[in-house]
Amino acid sequence: MEKAEMEIMTVQELAQYLRLAEATIYRLAQAGEIPAVKVGRTWRFKKELIDEWFRQQSAQPAGPAIVPEPGSSG
Repeated sequence: MEKAEMEIMTVQELAQYLRLAEATIYRLAQAGEIPAVKVGRTWRFKKELIDEWFRQQSAQPAGPAIVPEPGSSG
């Protein structure tokens, strides 16, 4: 297996990778809208699954799956 296939990311790492706020990552994970596993009190994300999820979201013509948080511009 390649390193990228085995890479597990934290909320902070995923937020940086997707260029989103950590609060958005928590919200998506808690809502089951992003592939995630809760280990104890922490969330973990497999990079390979995130990349596939992102490709699927990008292919949907209905618009963005990630809605800006209230009070944010965008």
